[in-house]
Amino acid sequence: MVRKAARPVPAGKVPELVKNSILYLVVAFFGLLIFLSFLNPGKSEKTVPFSQAVKLARDGQLAKVEVEGEMLTLTTKTGEKLSSRKEIGESFEKTLRDSGVDLNSLELDVKSSEMATGMVDLLVNILPVILMIVFFYFIFRQARGAGDSLFSFGKSRAKLFVKEVAAKITFKDVAGVDTAKKELQEVVEFLKEPEKFRKLGARTPKGVLLVGPAGVGKTLLARALAGEANVPFFSMAGSEFMEMLVGVGASRVRDLFETAKKNVPAIIFIDEIESIGRQRGMGMSGGHDEREQTLNQILVEMDGFTPNLAVLVVAATNRPDLLDPALVRPGRFDRRVVLDLPDMEGRIDILKIHMRNKPIAEGVNMDKLSRRTVGFSGADLENMLNEAAILAARESKKVIEEPDLEEAATKVKLGPERRRLQSDRDKSMTAYHEAGHAIVAASLPEMDPVHRISIVARGMALGFTMIPPLTDRYNETKTRLLENITALLGGRAAEELVFNELTVGAGSDIAQATDIARKMVTEYGMSELGPIFMPDGGSGFWAMVPTEEGSHSENMAAQIDQEIKKIIDLCHARAGNILADLRGKLDAVAKVLIERETLEGDEFLKLLEPENPSVQPPIAPQPSAQSSVTA
Repeated sequence: MVRKAARPVPAGKVPELVKNSILYLVVAFFGLLIFLSFLNPGKSEKTVPFSQAVKLARDGQLAKVEVEGEMLTLTTKTGEKLSSRKEIGESFEKTLRDSGVDLNSLELDVKSSEMATGMVDLLVNILPVILMIVFFYFIFRQARGAGDSLFSFGKSRAKLFVKEVAAKITFKDVAGVDTAKKELQEVVEFLKEPEKFRKLGARTPKGVLLVGPAGVGKTLLARALAGEANVPFFSMAGSEFMEMLVGVGASRVRDLFETAKKNVPAIIFIDEIESIGRQRGMGMSGGHDEREQTLNQILVEMDGFTPNLAVLVVAATNRPDLLDPALVRPGRFDRRVVLDLPDMEGRIDILKIHMRNKPIAEGVNMDKLSRRTVGFSGADLENMLNEAAILAARESKKVIEEPDLEEAATKVKLGPERRRLQSDRDKSMTAYHEAGHAIVAASLPEMDPVHRISIVARGMALGFTMIPPLTDRYNETKTRLLENITALLGGRAAEELVFNELTVGAGSDIAQATDIARKMVTEYGMSELGPIFMPDGGSGFWAMVPTEEGSHSENMAAQIDQEIKKIIDLCHARAGNILADLRGKLDAVAKVLIERETLEGDEFLKLLEPENPSVQPPIAPQPSAQSSVTA
């Protein structure tokens, strides 16, 4: 059972219709009863007992009597209107004769009400039965639907994008992942012209694994692949295979592949495959675990005894370390396409794609905007442009200007502004803290220039100093890492220098600095302990495996702690020396921040122009040109 994505059916539509139908029937029933109650509207005449009506007739005071069912309408000779009610089944005329009334002395008008009474009786007696029949019909229909859904649990719930829908997205709509697109272009040729490759003995790849962090465009690239190949595209999330019943996941896998084989060539896309493709043997339920059964069925379908031709499986994950080795071996996922964060040119291309339907002001510097967004994923860039459009619309602008883009980038990176009432002392401490970061960073030769300083709270921070990298870096040196630690500790050093006090605002800086120092010692081999690798848990698969006792000796752990402390202490001392030498500039920058709250990079550099601070000597021997580590 494959659902087409073009016409999704709401999950709760049928029960809602049943509920509404029963409700309407009940309301209609009661409305009909109310209508029938007013069918013979009560008259405004005075009501008298039946015995008095007979006495009036015997005394000759009545001129006319109208009989309609059990209701009597009496008209006296004086013209007064009275009403009464006789017994059911008794004849009023016979009662008058038995009472000795001369019927010639009054006008007796008997109206037939058998039809009206019959209709009322019929509706009152038959309508509840009809309502009960309709009610139980819908109940049994729902029960039958539940039974059908019980037996349809094993059917695949993949969404089918037909060729016309899938072809709307092609590789032209994907940017920033040129290497990945080249890898997938060959797959497109396999799907379009399989015989061309089979003549030379090549076989179609059975699986393509897209690996990359969140937001880099894995799902978009898979849809573009289907659009380029112009083949049916079955999309399903890994979690959709799982149900509370054992064996449902494996059954859905079989049904999905059987449906795809009927539409060859076809593409099956499984998003977040780590939810069902985790390494086996790590659970506590043994081989009968539902997840393991589902994974085993996928392994068999992709490369089992029965050949699987012209069905390409594309999967996406941001946790490849969790996948089972049998799943990622050649023959199942033949290709692993790694998607990384876009570089400078890639960000420009992504921005151009998302700017197609947005009015951008002339003069917006794309290169500057790309450098400003180092570390942004494709999803971040799209969100940034959307936030910029919202900001421009809020101010009733007709085009999106560069200040809107700058504010949107800051909002995506750090969060929205939060105006807080602060005391003068707290505001002064925040200003000196951020000024300390900026001046220390500007005094270090390997650090990038300061882009913006602000004491306006964003997110959980009371202020920020923004130092985006000028270019994309894929390699880090020991010198740069030490300078990063020194710049991070500049805020704490400024607090100590000016106020002789410590605040909790440096907590995040200290955590980042300590993390860098720990990695330098235990992973990068940048300490006196030498090139050793001693992870302390970390993440991924190794985080789930208990560490053996004695893997680190207590002596080695103590030496690691000493090396980390040595790096932190030396960097902290260096930051303090820089700020002590530039105390005048520190006061000047803090004063401007208190007055204006935000200081741009060029304005900050003008405050430093009168002096040319000398760069402090490094705290450790400078590494050679070949001494670098991938970070």
